[in-house]
Amino acid sequence: MADLFANGHFVDLVLIVVALEAVVLIGLWRLMRRGVPPGDFLPNLISGALMLLALRLTLAGYGWQIATACLSLAGVAHLYDIVRRWRNG
Repeated sequence: MADLFANGHFVDLVLIVVALEAVVLIGLWRLMRRGVPPGDFLPNLISGALMLLALRLTLAGYGWQIATACLSLAGVAHLYDIVRRWRNG
């Protein structure tokens, strides 16, 4: 179990679950107009996925530059989400 965390494969599993969550939620919305509209959850989901990707890349030994790029993009997605919510709230 420790190897699952040490080599980053647990993060891979979480990223797969996040992707499946997005597919299911978007599918429900498109087919039945039920649930949360994609525009309301995608920026937040993308931000979280990019943070997980930064963690995964760091655990895999990639340089700090790519992790920083992922974290920067996560911040942009988060900022977009905050501004959108502020204007609509």
